[in-house]
Amino acid sequence: MKNIRLTALSVALLAAFGAPGAMAQSNEELLKELKALRARVDELEKKVAAQPAAKPTAAAEPKWGMTPEQVQDFNRIAVKTEALEDSLESQGYKGLKVTGFIEPVFIYNQRQDRAGFQFLNQQSDGYAYDTSFMGSATIDFLKETESGTLWHLTLSPNRGVGAGIDGMSIVQEASVSVPLGSLQTRLIAGQIPDWSGYEYQQPTLNPFTTHNLLYDFTLPFGYTGVGLDLKEGKWWVRTAIANVNAPIRQAHEKSPVWAFRVDYAKGEFSGWGFASLVGKSPNFNFEQKNTMAYLAEVDGYFTRGDMTLQGQLSVGKQKEGAITPDADGNWRDSQWVGLSGLAGYMITPRLQGLVRADYIKNDKNGGGLYTYNGYYDPDNGSYNDSRNGIGPDPAGDLNRGANRYAISLGLKYAFDKATTVKLEYRLDGADRAVFEDVTDGSFKKNNSLIGASMVVAF
Repeated sequence: MKNIRLTALSVALLAAFGAPGAMAQSNEELLKELKALRARVDELEKKVAAQPAAKPTAAAEPKWGMTPEQVQDFNRIAVKTEALEDSLESQGYKGLKVTGFIEPVFIYNQRQDRAGFQFLNQQSDGYAYDTSFMGSATIDFLKETESGTLWHLTLSPNRGVGAGIDGMSIVQEASVSVPLGSLQTRLIAGQIPDWSGYEYQQPTLNPFTTHNLLYDFTLPFGYTGVGLDLKEGKWWVRTAIANVNAPIRQAHEKSPVWAFRVDYAKGEFSGWGFASLVGKSPNFNFEQKNTMAYLAEVDGYFTRGDMTLQGQLSVGKQKEGAITPDADGNWRDSQWVGLSGLAGYMITPRLQGLVRADYIKNDKNGGGLYTYNGYYDPDNGSYNDSRNGIGPDPAGDLNRGANRYAISLGLKYAFDKATTVKLEYRLDGADRAVFEDVTDGSFKKNNSLIGASMVVAF
């Protein structure tokens, strides 16, 4: 810019004084030339101003960075991080997630004349609604490999699916899930807990201490076999060919069952599911014989704001699964229809009020639910499941089973993120006197239960 101004001034002086001809010009003409020259200088200045500024030299740029001590610390952290990652991968911890929970439980059962804590108790006396899967301690290992394969092992001594099947196994789930070209299409295999109904087995997911009647008496424990797991948008489909409630087939047993479930998430707040089972299932009317069973259920949920609603409708039938035989001693078919509904409301951000109602129509052929049979033995004075209230009234019509209901009222309080406390009052009833009062051996139409539990999870 400075050079341009000097050049313009030199030209003006030369024009004014440099030649004799110029001296002869009038002042007016000289003024015109100076104005034109000035306009030219202004134009050149504008062009120079419009050009981008020259980038400062490297020496003029500010310098950013760390001190030598900070660089050394950073390098040490980088080396340690890489070594830790290598160690986790070499020891198999990469992609591994470990979770678990403990659930001590207190139960008062009026007709059983007992009250006290129960925790990790064995299933030696059979599966009952006042023991179910309550009082468990569970640890869960989930490992995902770089290929997307999932390895899942859940251990639950005495109170898991394994214990429900054979009374001894500590395995709740042992399964693998292998991608078939896509993470949304998977091959599944192993021991897998049943996926029917709206209610979950885990106390971290079940708002009550006890389970509903349909969960306890109309559904399988789990499957041992192979199947597919498919996800597409809002749809989720699972299906398997498997043993039901059995880790191995015994002599004279050859036929597996087909289990199926489809879920649809309608939106953010609601969805529904359908599950079914077709195949030969355990039948305790026979020592070594499974009989054909057909199960189907539909369930749904709606959760929005403080309100939660869940429901389930189930139907089922098992060949030769009724509790009472006919006049010729032949076992008849069992058949049932059940309904369960739950409503929950958040009274405060931590306290939830709950109500659940269940009903099972089970009066045909002396009653009998899915694998709940084998009680009829007049020689030993056994006509029904007098603890769970399944079967006929021993003093009444042995060909008519009891229709069962249960109503539960509960509170669930989140003490902190890891700890939940539950309190429940439950009334079980029937249209027949099928609950044995162990204090005097009489039979009643109803039974009261109080349950409380504390679930601590990590």
